Amino acid sequence: MAVLQIQAAPFFASKNRAFWNLQLAGWGAAFLLRGVSALANQQPLDLLALILVTTITGFSISLILSVIYRKLIEQQPLVTWGLTAVVLMLAVLLHASIDAWVQGVYYAGSRETTFAQRLIGLIPLPLAMLGGWSALYYAINFFLTIERQADRLERLEAQATAAQLAMLRYQLNPHFLFNTLNSISTLVLLKQTESANAMLTRLSGFLRHTLIAEPGSQVTLAQEIETLQLYLDIERMRFEERLRTQIEIEDAAKDAQLPAMLLQPLVENAIKYAVSPQEEGAQISLTARVIGDRLRLTVEDTGPGADDLPHYLTQSADPAPGHPVSTGVGLANIRNRLKQAYGESHLFETRSEAGGGFTVLIEIPFTRAASAQEGAATASAAIGTATGGSANIIPLNPPQRTIGTPA
Repeated sequence: MAVLQIQAAPFFASKNRAFWNLQLAGWGAAFLLRGVSALANQQPLDLLALILVTTITGFSISLILSVIYRKLIEQQPLVTWGLTAVVLMLAVLLHASIDAWVQGVYYAGSRETTFAQRLIGLIPLPLAMLGGWSALYYAINFFLTIERQADRLERLEAQATAAQLAMLRYQLNPHFLFNTLNSISTLVLLKQTESANAMLTRLSGFLRHTLIAEPGSQVTLAQEIETLQLYLDIERMRFEERLRTQIEIEDAAKDAQLPAMLLQPLVENAIKYAVSPQEEGAQISLTARVIGDRLRLTVEDTGPGADDLPHYLTQSADPAPGHPVSTGVGLANIRNRLKQAYGESHLFETRSEAGGGFTVLIEIPFTRAASAQEGAATASAAIGTATGGSANIIPLNPPQRTIGTPA
């Protein structure tokens, strides 16, 4: 038998219900307090009727005040507070007048006091009660207004962040797409239809993965590796044995969450600056490890390195002779995406050795996906288990030889 799940709702989720709950609780507590006080002072029981009438009077007047205050709270502060003071004093006089008349009926013949005397003597009690009620009414409504504004600001910030992430995602360098289409065109001209069809199939699979993922969404590292494999399959048809890759993923890191399409621009950057310029190509290594509560990702290449590191990061720097022309999107894009997603709780470093080679190091908070097993199963075709250690080594074997245009 299923168990009914009861979830607590915020008290002010329904403003109307919260108002009536507070009304009944507040005036009920006031009646109870005055009634207990009267009985403790050995007052007659029929005095409870007088207290009940007084409480009902306050309850009714507060309902009228709520309608008036609802209009006044939307006005300018000077108008709001000025008219509130006037309305409150009129409400106190009305309350005190009704109480004075009721007491005149109740104490008829036993007390010789005029209506004016009773009115003046009774003003402090409704003043305190209705004044406190008014202050509480405005305090709660101002609190709810500030809360709504904070929620709206938070939603706007979230929308701005999502828009920024989407913009960064759509800025990803389409360099590989241009080269892939150029290679497919070459294959078609050479009438190598089988190779061209294989390349188109891999390209469509990669684009399908990139379009399914929402901008700013989180995926498991296993799913990210699966997408990266599709991209590498395309690039390997262009570069053949010149592109050598090695991927090493710890078992604990497979289920880690990270922004979608985070690794592909890093590998694309390595292909562009390490594999493409060198006749012998280069090796690209990707490692992922969990260190404490952090996920460390490293992308290394054996290319010529960066004599002028800012050239790899910005668009303004002039490229060195023999280097590909930079669009200024790759690494700067990743840096901005990490800043948007993790604020100051991430690390992004680049290193270039004098003898060649370029390394990108990323550290982000380690969070495990809720459906970790499903994410791992989705990418099981891409990730194999190594037999000699705690990490997974994924060798990427080159596919059939074909003709491609260098980047």
